[in-house]
Amino acid sequence: MDLFQISAVLITLAALFNYLNYRYLKLPTTIGIMAMALVLSLVVIAVGKVNAPVHDMAVGVLAGIDFNKALMHGMLGLLLFAGALHIDLGDLSEQSGVIAVLATLGVCVSTVLIGLATWFVLPLIGLEVHLIHCMLFGALISPTDPIAVLGVLKTLGAPKELETKIAGESLFNDGVGVVVFLGILGIAGLDPSHDVNSVGSVVGLFVQEAIGGAVFGLVAGGLAFYLLRSVDDYQVEVLISLALVMGGYTLAMALHLSGPIAMVVAGLLIGNQGRAHAMSAHTRKHLDTFWELVDEILNAILFVLIGLEMMILTITGRTLLAGALAIVISLAARFIAVGVPLSVMATRREFTPHSIKVLTWGGLRGGISVALALWLTTLLPREHQQTRDVLLVMTYSVVIFSIMVQGLTVGPLIGRLGILEKLEEQEPVPEALVSTDPTNSIPEPVMEPGAEE
Repeated sequence: MDLFQISAVLITLAALFNYLNYRYLKLPTTIGIMAMALVLSLVVIAVGKVNAPVHDMAVGVLAGIDFNKALMHGMLGLLLFAGALHIDLGDLSEQSGVIAVLATLGVCVSTVLIGLATWFVLPLIGLEVHLIHCMLFGALISPTDPIAVLGVLKTLGAPKELETKIAGESLFNDGVGVVVFLGILGIAGLDPSHDVNSVGSVVGLFVQEAIGGAVFGLVAGGLAFYLLRSVDDYQVEVLISLALVMGGYTLAMALHLSGPIAMVVAGLLIGNQGRAHAMSAHTRKHLDTFWELVDEILNAILFVLIGLEMMILTITGRTLLAGALAIVISLAARFIAVGVPLSVMATRREFTPHSIKVLTWGGLRGGISVALALWLTTLLPREHQQTRDVLLVMTYSVVIFSIMVQGLTVGPLIGRLGILEKLEEQEPVPEALVSTDPTNSIPEPVMEPGAEE
């Protein structure tokens, strides 16, 4: 099948699953779509036991899709920009210290904890995986996925302070997680494009990718801001925003800078300064509608893909057990990586009650982890087939559990912990703080004198 045919199949499935979820399941969109894609995968696997050509045909279609390239070099920049557009920069700056610590130190601590724990536990169930491969698993599973997190946050109803922490961390830590993954990949000698042989080279890689990506996003976003401010035509301005994302992400990756971080920074700039000072109300309406549609469509396709990719897994009793252990290990590591820094900071500032519990349970994993795991399996030598199978099953176990179980229960968890009630006892919570409409997070800006009408 060619690219158009594959796209047609994915969009058709996404539309069908979205309709069925809206009419019958009534789950959060991303969760409902992935649930039905998983069911379809299980049905195809079951039918394949009786009629092998059906399973082979389905796997053949999936083989024509490079998940890593489709997400990491295509969809991710669009999704991150769309998510960052509706993050209030004022709220983000108030939580910047917490977000910076969680997105950097938290990812690194979680990577080490998961890598070491996995390396220690797997031999106990008869699976031998090298330490460096366990560390790679720790790096790819540690970042919370902004696409999954933002999708659930739309219906979460969490206090604004907590919501900003969760959203802000997820937007930035995926870029940091990819940099950590690339660094370990270079140490393992699996990625010749990144020569990492010392602590200095690791630091240099971080500065180049993460800091360089942020600066690039600021420059590209500033250029787009200037262009948007000089015209007043929503069609031209929407096209400029699309060019910023697609052209900017491609150029950032070509320069070996972090495209994800660049698009987050650009999205924050356009979503705040751009909306306030470079667009008319008419343009803002069309720009928001366009990017909301892009976000919904790509999210639907992505979670269909995540569900269908389960068909390629080699599942045995041992790999399933490894997956179950990986869920426990990743949650424990997340709890420590979040709990320790927040407990230290709590001596100097006040946090929303039960922040550590909600941040731990609300740290969803998603497409980025799957994409990195699939990419890693293509880099491993053939003699590491068992390692490939184990890493893929562990990754899928954590991702499916986090989206299907954590994603569905984090809202009830907030209600059960009585977070909103406790805040109301201290001080009445304004209605805007508990709104589930992401467009309410940014007040309607007032045009400055001299700006376009």
